[in-house]
Amino acid sequence: MLSILSNGILSVTLGNIIMMLVALGLTYLAIAKKYEPALLVPIGFSTILANIPLSSAVDQFIDGVLHKGVLNVFFDVGIVTEIFPLLIFIAVGAMIDFGPLLENPVMFLFGAAAQFGIFATVIVATMLGFDIKQAASIGIIGAADGPTSIYVASRFAKELLGPISVAAYSYMSLVPIIQPPVIKALTTKEERMIKMESKSVKITKTMRIVFPIAVTIVASLLAPSSAALIGFLMFGNLLRECGVLNGLAKSAQNELANLVTILLGLSIGSTMTADKFLRPQTLMIIVLGLVAFILDTAGGVLFAKFLNLFLKKKMNPMLGAAGISAFPMSARVIHILGRKEDPTNYLLMHAIGANVAGQIGSVLAGGILVALVSSLGGM
Repeated sequence: MLSILSNGILSVTLGNIIMMLVALGLTYLAIAKKYEPALLVPIGFSTILANIPLSSAVDQFIDGVLHKGVLNVFFDVGIVTEIFPLLIFIAVGAMIDFGPLLENPVMFLFGAAAQFGIFATVIVATMLGFDIKQAASIGIIGAADGPTSIYVASRFAKELLGPISVAAYSYMSLVPIIQPPVIKALTTKEERMIKMESKSVKITKTMRIVFPIAVTIVASLLAPSSAALIGFLMFGNLLRECGVLNGLAKSAQNELANLVTILLGLSIGSTMTADKFLRPQTLMIIVLGLVAFILDTAGGVLFAKFLNLFLKKKMNPMLGAAGISAFPMSARVIHILGRKEDPTNYLLMHAIGANVAGQIGSVLAGGILVALVSSLGGM
């Protein structure tokens, strides 16, 4: 009896210990530093459970019979089927106000330009030895969009889901640290001081209702593989804007978002076992994710500077950096940078317009990647 009870302790490996320390590190960052705590706390705790030898929380073969662990059940039900990321998109859509984007549609361009780093990183990753499916899953980290990263990785590189998810959500929380140096390196003080004119366009309720429906149809026709992603995002927004489903909209923003986030984090943690995570690939993924994030920021800024070559009324090029999908953190960063250069410069609403455009852009980029990679490598 004593030997049976001590099996778990005697089976602990160095890899298990290292992964538990990684889990504790994620939990510390989430709680003490408030880095994406809603997801990193469940991931950290789930990682501990997954790395306990003979843990009943994960799949175990006992006497040749597979005993399913609850964490693997969550993974199979929610990640393999892509249900959890898509449900998160309903919640995200219900939280987003597309009004600032509708008032200044030119911000759509920044939402597209700031996805440059995704495709550039895919090329770099393939040159470093990753196959095309793994490279696509790594490149999408640059979108600064956790659900999209999980969606693409669950399709193409389930074995890399743990490090990709951790990198994606970590960089989302580090937007205030990563973006300012990149922006300052690419812009002058005078450019950062450029003021934007306020728009007086009246956005009607009809426009707000038509917008998510129109975007779903147009985007899905242009990139059919993005239909589920963009459709669930816009469905959530329709719940918010239609005016007759306020209860459902609030539930999507709160109960649905919270519940699915918990299950999503627990599911991801089940993949973070020593044999899958403690590889040289993991460090490369983290570095490449940072490269993608930096290139996305740079792509948005440089595109804005390019537009200014043809515009009489110059745009503040920092707004291009808000075209990533880290909503609303990136918009706040741009606003704060503008206020530091000129306390009377208010860029927040313009930056939010670019930021929500980035949310759409990242989803479309994910759909395009899925379509391209599927056609190249087959499914």
